[in-house]
Amino acid sequence: MSQTKIAVVYYSTYGTNVEIAKDAAAAAREAGADVRLVKFPETVPQAVIDGQEGWKANQDATADIPEVTHDDLVWADGLFFAVPTRFGQAASQVRAFIDSTGPLWFEGKLANKAVTATASASNVNGGVEATILGLYSSLMHWGAIVVPPGYADQCIFAAGGNPYGYTTKQGEYDEAGKAAVAFQAKRLVEFSGKIAS
Repeated sequence: MSQTKIAVVYYSTYGTNVEIAKDAAAAAREAGADVRLVKFPETVPQAVIDGQEGWKANQDATADIPEVTHDDLVWADGLFFAVPTRFGQAASQVRAFIDSTGPLWFEGKLANKAVTATASASNVNGGVEATILGLYSSLMHWGAIVVPPGYADQCIFAAGGNPYGYTTKQGEYDEAGKAAVAFQAKRLVEFSGKIAS
C-alpha cells in the first residue's frame, strides 16, 4: 500500500494558523504520511501588510513556505485546512483560492479527498464554527469527504469541545490545542488512507 499523502494548507496573518499548520504537519508525518505544508497565496497589497508590524513579521518568518497550487490538491489524499475567520467565513485569501478550483472540480479531480479544518478568530465567539462549516460546505461541492474530530477523543473536550474542528482565539493556541490538532491530523491520515485504498 502506498504512503498516504496529506497537504496541510493554511492562511495566517499574525502567526496562529501557521503554528497550527506546522503542528498538524508534524502529527501527520508521525502517523506515517507524506506531507506538504503550503500556504494560501496572499491577495492583500504589500503596502497594507508593510503597514502592520505583526503581519509583516509573520510574512517574513514564513517566506520559505511555498504557496499552495492546484497540483498540491490533486496530489493529496487528504487536506488539512487551518484558516482565520473574517466576518464569519474563511479569510478572502482562502476563498479566492477555493474559487479558482472550478476546473479541477469539473474534471472530478477533487472528489473523494478527505478534508478537515481548524479556525481562529480575534475573539472566542468570532464566527469560528461558521467558518469551518462554510468551508466544509464548499468542499462538499468538490465531492470531498469531511473528517471532523467529533468527540472521538477526550483531548477535544480539553481544547474547548468543538466537534467540527479545533478552534481558538488568535494568539491563544496552547498545549490542549496542540493535542487536539495532533488528534485531528492523525484522524485525517487514518481516514485518508482508508478512502484512497
